[in-house]
Amino acid sequence: MAVIGGGNSAGQAAVFLSEHANKVSIVIRSGGLEHSMSSYLIDRIKKIPNIELLRYSEIRSLHGSSRLERALLLDNRTGETRDLDVAHVFIFIGARPATGFLPENVLLDEKGFVLTGEALTEKHLARVEWALERRPYLLESSCERVFAVGDVRSGSVKRVASAVGEGSVSVQFIHRALAALAEATS
Repeated sequence: MAVIGGGNSAGQAAVFLSEHANKVSIVIRSGGLEHSMSSYLIDRIKKIPNIELLRYSEIRSLHGSSRLERALLLDNRTGETRDLDVAHVFIFIGARPATGFLPENVLLDEKGFVLTGEALTEKHLARVEWALERRPYLLESSCERVFAVGDVRSGSVKRVASAVGEGSVSVQFIHRALAALAEATS
């Protein structure tokens, strides 16, 4: 197995996967983990014999016939390539939200995550000319009746269970918003 990335999520994944795999390769572009991973996790990884750290490496392509068999690694210092036998690749290279398609009235934080609920200030709402008498609901964006949940939401905890929970909570607010809209238009 290969884990791409040098942050805490990648390290935790590598530790977990090492209990289920013969070998786990952590593939990082830099020369070490010290600038991106907690020292306790680095120490733990060093003690696990079936985890290897592949420094200055980038996966350039994946190969196999009916399943993944190997990855082509590039040494980003020398330009040399080599094959890594691997059946599974897990990518932990950071969270960059895919919010570029959203209209301008869905406000984002400085990292591109959707602002919702209490994170929206009066200044935000004035900027988008919020038309409703009420403030945005808990998971509602700065665009009326548009909700954001999970990893794309500013301030989320970036966990699947939280995203599922936010999704189920948002349903009650969506019903409330749609009921208010139906009442206003009838």
